[in-house]
Amino acid sequence: MDNWNAIFLYLLGVNSIAFLFMGVDKQKAKQQHYRIPERTLWMLAILGGALGIWFGMKVFRHKTKHKRFVIGVPMLFISHCVLIVYLIWALRV
Repeated sequence: MDNWNAIFLYLLGVNSIAFLFMGVDKQKAKQQHYRIPERTLWMLAILGGALGIWFGMKVFRHKTKHKRFVIGVPMLFISHCVLIVYLIWALRV
């Protein structure tokens, strides 16, 4: 079970960072400063931070007009959930 604790802590960390990056990028957009590249936000989402990006979209109302984010991030989150359920089931046997 120590592996599951490590996975949980990793997901908590990457989602917290992703959420924070969405907030920082929104502030930079308002001030018309240099922005965080979308590639970075996507990489965080792919590495397990899809939930943090999704919450950031809702809380900061950021990237909500970009169909790639509106459709892609929830789909990526669902994919992560399916993968986690599969791993739990597969490792349980």
